[in-house]
Amino acid sequence: MIGSARLASVRLPERIDQAAGGLAADAALYGLSAVFALVTALTSTLLPHRAWGTIAAWGYLAAFLITSTQLILRRPAARTGLTWLAWAATALLPLVVEAVQRATGRTDRAQEEVLVVEHMGERLAHTGTPYLSRDAISALPSGDQLLGYAPYQPGMAVFGLPRAALGDFWFTDARIWFALVTAGALVTAVRLLTTSTVRALQFATVLPLCALTLATGGDDLPVLALSLLALAFAGRGRFVAAGVAVGAAASLKLFAFPVLAVLLVLAITRKDVRRFLPGALGLPILTLLPALLVHADAFVENVLRFPLGHGVVTSPAQSPFPGYLIAQALPGGRYVAIGLLFAAGLAIAVRLIQHPPHTAATAALFCGYGLLAATLLMPTTRFGYLLYPLAFLVWAPALGRREWQPARLSTG
Repeated sequence: MIGSARLASVRLPERIDQAAGGLAADAALYGLSAVFALVTALTSTLLPHRAWGTIAAWGYLAAFLITSTQLILRRPAARTGLTWLAWAATALLPLVVEAVQRATGRTDRAQEEVLVVEHMGERLAHTGTPYLSRDAISALPSGDQLLGYAPYQPGMAVFGLPRAALGDFWFTDARIWFALVTAGALVTAVRLLTTSTVRALQFATVLPLCALTLATGGDDLPVLALSLLALAFAGRGRFVAAGVAVGAAASLKLFAFPVLAVLLVLAITRKDVRRFLPGALGLPILTLLPALLVHADAFVENVLRFPLGHGVVTSPAQSPFPGYLIAQALPGGRYVAIGLLFAAGLAIAVRLIQHPPHTAATAALFCGYGLLAATLLMPTTRFGYLLYPLAFLVWAPALGRREWQPARLSTG
C-alpha cells in the first residue's frame, strides 16, 4: 500500500501535465501568463516591463483561446508550433517594438543591463577590455557609477559590438542579438531531443520569466539557451559540441560555470572528457585572457567584488530571498549568506562526486537544484534568476526519455 501511494504521488505531476493531451496545462500556463502580463502592464513601476505587458498580454490571450478551443474539441494539434508562435508574440514582438522605440529617442525602453552590455562593447572596441577600473568607476558621477560596472564575463561584450560599430539603430540593440543566439540554440536543442518537448520549450520561451527577461533585458537568455543546448548535445553523446556550447555560455556569465562543472563530471563518467574539455575551458580562457592582460584588477572589480557587495556602489539585485534577507537582517549577514552559499555548493559538490550523473537528465537535475540553491542564498540576487533552475528541472524529463547509448559489439 505504501509503495502504491508513493508511486501515485510520483506519477501525479506527470498525469496533470499530460491531462487532455497536455492541453489542460497549456491552457493554464497561457491563461495565467496573460493575467501576469496584464497586471505588469497596469502596475509595474519599470517602464520597459509595462511596455512588454501591454503587448504580451494579447499574445498570451490568443494562445489561451486557441488552446482552450482545442481542449473543448479534444484535438491537441501543433502544440510545438503554437509555442513558437506564442514566443514570437510575447517576447520577440515586444522586443522589436521596444528596440525601435528606443532607436527613435525613447529612453525608457530598455533595462540597465542592455546599456551595460552595449557599453562593454564600446569599451572593448576602444580600449581592449570591456571593464572600467575601480578608480575609473569612482571618478564617475554618482548617478552613473552603477552603469559603470559590468558584472559579466568578457564574452558578453560581443553583443555590444554591433552598436559600437554601426551606431544607434534598432537592429544594433543588444537584445536583438541576444534573441538571435537564443533562438538558434533552442531550435537546435529541440531538434536534438527528438521527443515530446512542448513543456520544456515553454519553460525556456513563453514562461513570463523568460519572455519578459528577453524583451526588456535579455542577457540571461543566451546563457540559458546555450546551457540547455550543451545538455542536449551531451544527451546524444556529442561531447565536442556540448563543450563548445557550455564554453560559449561560460564566456558570457558566471551562472554557466556550475553547468560546466556538472557536464565535466558527466563527461568523465562517460569517458569523453578529452573531447569535452577543449571547448568547455578553451572558450572562457580565450575570452578572458585579453581582459586579464589589459587590466586584471578591473576584471576582478567588476565580476567578483561588485556581485559580492564590495564595489563602489551596491548592486540593485535585491529580491527578498533568504540570502538577501540574511545579509540585511543579521550583523555581518553578508558574510553569513556567503558562507551558506559556499556550504551549499560544497554539499552539492560532494553529492556530485559520490553519485556522479550518468545521463544528461540527471545532469540537468544537478544543475537545476544547484542553481536554485545559489539563487536563494546569494546576498544579491534577482527574482528573474529563477528562470535557470526552472528550465533545467523541466528539461530533465525530455532529456531522459531518449538517452544516447554507445554502440556495443556483439560477441559470439
